[in-house]
Amino acid sequence: MHLHLERDDDPLTLQFVAERGAQSEKALKTPEFEADSAAIKALIEREDRLIHAVRRGKWLFDFHRSADHPLGVWSRLPADQTPLPDAPWEPIFDLDAFCASENRSWLWRGAITCPWEPTRVLLCLSDGGSDPMRLLEFDCEAKSIVEGGFDTPPVRCHATWLSRNEIAYFGSIDRFSSTRSGWPRVGRSLTRGVAPAEAPVLYAADDADVYGSCAVLNPLTNSTATENAEQPVRLFIAGHEIGSSSVFIEDEDLSLRRIDLPREIDAGFNHSYCLWLAKTDERVAAGSLVLQPLPRHAGDPGGAAMRVLFSPGERQSISCFLLMREWCVFVVSDNLQPRLFVLDLARADAAVQEIVLPADAQTVGISPLYSDLHLGDDTLQVYGNGFLQPPSCYRLELSDRSKPLELEHTASSPAYFDSEGMVAELLEATSEDGTKVPYRLVLPKSWIKGELPVLLYGYGGFDVSLSPNYSGTIGRWLEQGGGYVQAYIRGGGELGPNWHRSAKGHGRHRAYADFVAVARDLVARGYTKPSRIAANGGSNGGLLTGVMTTRYPQDFGAIWCQVPVLDMTRFHVFPAGQAWIDEYGNPDDSADLEYLLTYSPLHNIKPASEITYPPIYIESSSNDDRVHPSHARRFAARMEELGHHPLFHEFGSGGHGGDGASTELAARVALGYSFLRETIVKQSDG
Repeated sequence: MHLHLERDDDPLTLQFVAERGAQSEKALKTPEFEADSAAIKALIEREDRLIHAVRRGKWLFDFHRSADHPLGVWSRLPADQTPLPDAPWEPIFDLDAFCASENRSWLWRGAITCPWEPTRVLLCLSDGGSDPMRLLEFDCEAKSIVEGGFDTPPVRCHATWLSRNEIAYFGSIDRFSSTRSGWPRVGRSLTRGVAPAEAPVLYAADDADVYGSCAVLNPLTNSTATENAEQPVRLFIAGHEIGSSSVFIEDEDLSLRRIDLPREIDAGFNHSYCLWLAKTDERVAAGSLVLQPLPRHAGDPGGAAMRVLFSPGERQSISCFLLMREWCVFVVSDNLQPRLFVLDLARADAAVQEIVLPADAQTVGISPLYSDLHLGDDTLQVYGNGFLQPPSCYRLELSDRSKPLELEHTASSPAYFDSEGMVAELLEATSEDGTKVPYRLVLPKSWIKGELPVLLYGYGGFDVSLSPNYSGTIGRWLEQGGGYVQAYIRGGGELGPNWHRSAKGHGRHRAYADFVAVARDLVARGYTKPSRIAANGGSNGGLLTGVMTTRYPQDFGAIWCQVPVLDMTRFHVFPAGQAWIDEYGNPDDSADLEYLLTYSPLHNIKPASEITYPPIYIESSSNDDRVHPSHARRFAARMEELGHHPLFHEFGSGGHGGDGASTELAARVALGYSFLRETIVKQSDG
């Protein structure tokens, strides 16, 4: 069906994209759109904001978009000053000016710190928002690009510093260097001035793997927990599937020894320990968090000395975790409420301790102050926020054991919208198999019972956990009288690994049943009616909304479908799709294909003479190399062929994440809000 739309440069494809884009803009670029776009742009560019500073050497660093710099500026501040917006930040890298000088669109993706020289970094620059990324060496002291320094081609890549003059470079520069999924497979020892293809190979994952990578664990100074550590430890990782990997440690003779860990885990390392989260019951209960010594030499006890730090109870899971120099830190989701725990690794008899969190924090994030473990101390930054709670930053001084283990408030974001009178509720729906599915509903100040316009968002896949986050753009929707729902359906990781596993493969229907159960629960509780509910999701969430369109059209008044996966028989013919077979199944397997066809949105569209679908707005990006835009194109074309009238817009840049300059970001969201306004807001009864 419409396979020519898979060819990006086909004249018919270009014509289709241009004509449908013009049609959608004509329908959606209303006066209200202009107001939304301007307001959202102003939110993105606000100067009075909470700064997420990172320390390198004697400097704090921050990246920010502004009205004068819509692509952004990287700035530094002396580390002895508080990182507030009105502090004397000094710009050191102007991304707008850099892009103008090259006549290219590069988007910021952070910086990789050299542990031996903390103000020497690799700037990570995305090619127009797509996955390909350029690594460019930059001197933060000199405030300039390093002449003759590292400058890699824009491909899918990542890197780790091996020394001051050498990096472990994993780049998909050719088919040999890539897995069949298109992600980097081969790691090379790259020095300045050497072309990546000519650099010697350090490590290679298998072609059937998803990726290969490297981590360097440098010795720590003044560390009780690692006082005997002297040499850097190199780890090499083979990612077999998304969420499944093997980790190898390099011995003194440069041979690799596999660390005895389960394959299906998430893991973190420091120079002495491995911290891992079990995704199956192979060695401990799924969802357990385990600490064990890093086996530095063959014969080390490793797993025999493992310690279970957390075992999940009902509706409990690990949200995030990290290993610092001498501390282990993790956040537990307890019935979708965060709890923060720490463990002192310098004391053999230490017990896990809970840190009191602010009462209004619905979501908690953690990050070290320093960009690299061995560059500083164990100062931890804790960020708390919620749908109606602006984010605040707290500092936890773990290195200073003379201080009590208490959060110290350092800064808060101003409110981006007036939330007085708004309410956020944690509710539960019952899915078709009896499973209780939690969701959060945020109510505007005033609304009419049974008539609330609701934007219902979901994802439900790949173990991704959704959580409440403060957003000025969602706030604008709330201020205009809409309700917002975040659904924690199966396939995600909100309630632990089994919540994800139950919706993998031939269990995928559970995620869709959960989502529609939330929509129906909103109606049953009297908040709204089906014609005022808009389903929204992107990527795997775009698949979710596609299924809502074709399987449950009577339960929704609109569908906002973003960068979607919609053809479940051909997702794997594009390289990135090979990595999703473990999640969805293999279309080349007859049993899997039979199941995939039961819900593949492209294959379940019925003629307009048989069914009326809710209005649908399908959004994609021309340079999305994660989910090829042909999924969206072909779905829209097939709907039209069968007599339906979808709105379709393919943006020229932004990649899978829809990134871009502030003007582009604002316009993209405003078009979606305009669609909601024209469908679930402006409607007559009946």
